[in-house]
Order: sequence, then C-alpha cells, then structure tokens
Amino acid sequence: MKRKIKNAVLELIEGDITEMDTDAIVNAANSYLKHGGGVAGAIVRKGGQEIQRESDQIGYCPVGGAVITGAGRLKAKKVIHAVGPRMGEGNEDEKLRSATLNSLRVAEQNHLESISFPAISTGIFGFPLDRCAKIMLETVITYLQGTTDLKRIVFCLFGRDALEVFQEELQRRLPE
Repeated sequence: MKRKIKNAVLELIEGDITEMDTDAIVNAANSYLKHGGGVAGAIVRKGGQEIQRESDQIGYCPVGGAVITGAGRLKAKKVIHAVGPRMGEGNEDEKLRSATLNSLRVAEQNHLESISFPAISTGIFGFPLDRCAKIMLETVITYLQGTTDLKRIVFCLFGRDALEVFQEELQRRLPE
C-alpha cells in the first residue's frame, strides 16, 4: 500500500527490514545500544559486528532519541537506532512519537532520502500494535506534510497481522 504526501511516498510492506535497500533502516534499540535480540540482533547478525562496535562508541541514547551508525554489509547505507518505550514505564505514546520524529530528523541531518521503519516497541517492549500504527503513521504523515528532503518512507512490517493493522490505520488517515 502506498500514499503520496507532497513530494514523498509513504509505503507499507511486509518483509525483513535487514533486506531493505533504503538509505537507512531503523533499528528498534534499547538505551544502551546493545543489539542482542529481536530486530537489533538480526541487524547485527546480517550487517556485521561493526554496527555493534559503532553503537558501543556512542554508548547511550535516551528513550525517545535516535542515533546513527554505518550499516556494515546491509543493503542500506546507515542504521538509525531509535529507542522506543517499554510498556509500563509511563508517557509511552509521547516517547514513541519522539523516537519516530527523531529518526526522521537524523535521516534529514545526514542527507538521506529514504528510510525504513519497523513497528518500534511492539516486540519485547510490549507496545500495542494498533497504538504503534496510529502514533507512528500520524507522526510520519505530519512530518511529510512539512518541508522535507525525504522522498520515501517505508514501514517494513514483520508478519501479515502487523501489515494489516498498519494498512487499516493508513486507510483511515489517508483514504484512497
């Protein structure tokens, strides 16, 4: 599913984010940037330990923040590590909104034109998928309606269920 927003395309696909050939992929990271499990572990396994080494040099990123490293052997040029909230820590919606917005800003600051997002915080951090879709899509759509050099934003979702939840939300926000 695709939608054009000003000069950019917003796209929803089911797939493996480590296979995306956008300028950057977003890693759903923890604050200490230790990429052992989930999406983060898969990114380091496929891209190489240099991603973890660069993350170790950065050392820390607060919840709601985003930092960037190289992408090793991945098709993407960069990995943006966004730290989403854990359910139950408080103010989760705003923290997810910030992680999404800061990922977009980091992409712009690094002169990137395309970025792929996962459904941040919906794995081991326990964030509800429908709330994630609402917050992340709203944030990206609002961002693209402003002035931006980003040309392509992809939500690369793991599994048919996640894709359908995001498709329903996008259809609600931007009907065909």
